[in-house]
Amino acid sequence: MNEIRIFSPATVANVSCGFDSLGFALNAVGDEMVLKKTIEKGVKISSIKGADLSFEINKNAASVVALAMLNTTNADFGVDIQLLKKVKPGSGLGSSASSAAGAAFAVNELLDKPFSKLELTEFARIGEKIACGSPIADNVAAVIYGGFILVKSYKPLEIIKLPVPNELWVTVIHPQIEVKTEDARNVLKPTISIADAVAQSANLAGLISGLYTDDYQLISRSLIDVIAEPYRKKLIPLFDEVKTAGLQNGALGVGISGSGPSIFALCKGEGDAKNVAQAMREVYRNSTIDFHIYTSEINKEGVKIL
Repeated sequence: MNEIRIFSPATVANVSCGFDSLGFALNAVGDEMVLKKTIEKGVKISSIKGADLSFEINKNAASVVALAMLNTTNADFGVDIQLLKKVKPGSGLGSSASSAAGAAFAVNELLDKPFSKLELTEFARIGEKIACGSPIADNVAAVIYGGFILVKSYKPLEIIKLPVPNELWVTVIHPQIEVKTEDARNVLKPTISIADAVAQSANLAGLISGLYTDDYQLISRSLIDVIAEPYRKKLIPLFDEVKTAGLQNGALGVGISGSGPSIFALCKGEGDAKNVAQAMREVYRNSTIDFHIYTSEINKEGVKIL
């Protein structure tokens, strides 16, 4: 294989109660990337469309991952990268993860697949550190593994793929504003109470149990975030109104996607997902803020070859 074109999905991380540990991939939106082998060693970015990102190899989430993988394997070729960004940076939908994990998957294919999914996640974390200052794994693991994932630990890195109930859908509204990950982290409290830690742990356990047992009501009762949402929602216009509208129109739960500003709603079935989308749309239609809305099944496959 000398050239590969891939789809690298957008992702929702945290998923209310799973702060920095839970994520899932979307079907409805993602980046497209083309990677080609070159005779000249090293990495080159020849095209970036859809976002204003750096062409500098050491400053782009995709290229730093590709370079690390080529150097690790002492590859006898280089790679040219073309990026078509459909996941906007600062959206809360894992834009940098789409680039980083997409590059990891594609370079692995060009190298004849020497690396496992766990190893690809480790490489992709290099891109996340370049993009947002922290080598987080929740978004990139969701891209690479597909479906729902749990980051069980970082030392050592352990990723658990969770089951996805067949009728589980998601609706996402993306207000066209930017919330920087750094700003979203700065509004959080450095410590939490024992009561909040217990509540968040119980909700995370309940959500995972609901995924394993197809218990939609348990999933619904567990989609509660007492750690980040109370503080981060202040950065997102009309968050409370969108959440209320979603819950009143059939959503199992509504929360902040990643660090925002995107807001996700898990739903049972396509019909409820579309009803929730219409309710969210009505809230934002009365504002001056542009927005995009997606309804999607959970992407169980993750990044794939086109």
